[in-house]
Amino acid sequence: MTDLNEYECEMLDVMLEAFGVPDNLTREQILQLFDYDEASAFAMVSALLREELVVVAGAHGIYELPDRLILKPKGEKFLKEGGFTRRYQLEQQKPLQVGGTQAKLQQHNMKLQNQKLEQQTEIINLKKSIESLRMRQYLWWALILVALIVGYFTGHK
Repeated sequence: MTDLNEYECEMLDVMLEAFGVPDNLTREQILQLFDYDEASAFAMVSALLREELVVVAGAHGIYELPDRLILKPKGEKFLKEGGFTRRYQLEQQKPLQVGGTQAKLQQHNMKLQNQKLEQQTEIINLKKSIESLRMRQYLWWALILVALIVGYFTGHK
């Protein structure tokens, strides 16, 4: 399920809702749902088949849409429980786990703390370099100013 984004989940729910009273969709109806974009339609049909919410009746070939899709009772129940959109939202609410065990999390925490210290040290060293370069710049400006003043007075004598 993690390979589907929110839009795809919504499209799958719309597709499940499109099954009518006879609980089936024809190839033409599927294409209409996707504005005749057969690639998108095929991808969504494949997702429904992978989840085993529908069955195929009369398939053309491996990479073509079937003549008819029939909604399984499992698909109706799934849609009533919120469908793909609800599943997607529930997955988004789950906290991400970096590791699995507390020891792994502690190791990861230590690694991050070491990286932070290294970066803080590097920042301090860079600030020292900047300050040193500023002092050199001020020194050069002072020397240039002294040279201009000396040059001005020696030129007017």
